[in-house]
Amino acid sequence: RSMQRQRVQRRLTTEPALATVLADTSPCDSDGEEIELHLYSDSSETRALVEHGRTEVAKDGTVWREEQLAKPLLFTPVEPYTADGAPTANTRRIVTSRLQSFLCFISLEMLHVIQQCTVQHARHTEQQDWFMDVPELMAFIAILIWKGVCRVPALSDNWSAEMGYPRIISTMSRNRFQSIMQHLRFDDMFTCGERGETDQFAPISTVWEHFVKNCISAFTPGRHITVDEQLFPTKARCRFLQYIATKPDKFGIKFWVACDLKSKSICNAIPYLGKDPSRPNGERLSESVVMKLMEPFMDQGRTVTTDNFFTSLSLAQRLRSRRTSILGTVNKIRREISPSTRQSDQIAFTTQVFSTPEATLTVYAPKPKKTVYILSSMHSQVETEDTNKRKPNTVTQYNKTKCGVDVMDQMVRKYTERRAQFLVELAKELAKSHINAKESRKENKLRQQPLTPSPGKRGKCQVLHGCAGNSAPGRCVHCYKYTCGKCKKVPALECLPCSDSPDRPRKRKQVCGFPIFCILHDKNNKTDIPKHQYFCLFCF
Repeated sequence: RSMQRQRVQRRLTTEPALATVLADTSPCDSDGEEIELHLYSDSSETRALVEHGRTEVAKDGTVWREEQLAKPLLFTPVEPYTADGAPTANTRRIVTSRLQSFLCFISLEMLHVIQQCTVQHARHTEQQDWFMDVPELMAFIAILIWKGVCRVPALSDNWSAEMGYPRIISTMSRNRFQSIMQHLRFDDMFTCGERGETDQFAPISTVWEHFVKNCISAFTPGRHITVDEQLFPTKARCRFLQYIATKPDKFGIKFWVACDLKSKSICNAIPYLGKDPSRPNGERLSESVVMKLMEPFMDQGRTVTTDNFFTSLSLAQRLRSRRTSILGTVNKIRREISPSTRQSDQIAFTTQVFSTPEATLTVYAPKPKKTVYILSSMHSQVETEDTNKRKPNTVTQYNKTKCGVDVMDQMVRKYTERRAQFLVELAKELAKSHINAKESRKENKLRQQPLTPSPGKRGKCQVLHGCAGNSAPGRCVHCYKYTCGKCKKVPALECLPCSDSPDRPRKRKQVCGFPIFCILHDKNNKTDIPKHQYFCLFCF
């Protein structure tokens, strides 16, 4: 029997062995009196944990209580936000078209700032008479949208005859587009240096603040908000340029972004500019970022999903004090994690649950010797699925809510067919005002020229419908294109009384401002017909 007991004791670990010893003996002193076991703690919450089950103390002093699956936990989650994400009432009232939805985020005030700063830079560096109005700036943005939808290898290919996009060609010339791109600015060039001493984001901070403010005021997010980082690809020279080897583009400006889970709309965003002097000493960067991004949406019962860079127990406590829950993965090297959960011999598809008065920690092993740590303050109990992998509901919920920022970044880089069609129509509305003004200026210039060239001069046919560029004696009275004999059409003209009579509805076009011959009044007299007035085949 002694040999068997020794073998059993060798097989037992420390905790089971201690439990066996305590079960075989009663806690009493040498006089036979029972001994009261006291576990001292500084708080009543810790005493409650000790009374209800086995506890563990982390390196930072956090007391964790081990829980059973499908059992109610000690803490009560925050009452959740029930409404879905949707545009605000003011946004729904003013948005009647694609252009209005665009102006909700990129407002006319922002466009005026960009227009004034661009003109200021161009006149200071190039020509004093350089000018660009807001409709032309909107047409410039429309070309950028078309370039994103119809991608070509080089910028100049957008205006080429073989690969060019017709709407880009008709909206703006290549040289004009490059000139605007060269002088495009977002701030006052004369005060930028002074403001840059205290604000590294000064070259674009004014427009950026307006954009973020519009994002917050135009859309109300739903219950779940995802917080993550986004790398805006660029190699521009700036002090806060980041290199991230794990990203596809490697170089860029890093933004902290909060997105609505359902719509993937940007709710708030902060650029990463290095060390923030306004951050209090001792406060983690991750906690500061999450609290700033979630500030407009606190105290309403929302849940923020984060990755292991942001998630911590102290952040969960701060969010819980503002009636906001957290769900995210935790890095196992954090000091608040229980030491027993860091064992590398975890069996696959097993789950451990630990709780504190503020949150619950789920330790799940998807593979042998690999564990995932999920910290949640939104689940009142942890249950596993009835499948082979036996995933806990905290892991399943995290997998559903973690994708907000990643999908938004993917939507920015690649358009679906439905989204591309929307952007094409939006670009048309953006460029419409500039195109109409351009056509009006063109028509005014053409009207200043005579319909027939000077005696002895002819133009080349611009209609090219059934001809090979023949010489043309005059222009079309509608589009003012040079029109040769094969491409012209002379209408039979009527006077106004005949064309307006109910028995004779008007079917033919008239040329105003010239003597009109009516074919109904006098069929023999044809000397008054202005034979030099005609239409091209497309305008007739």
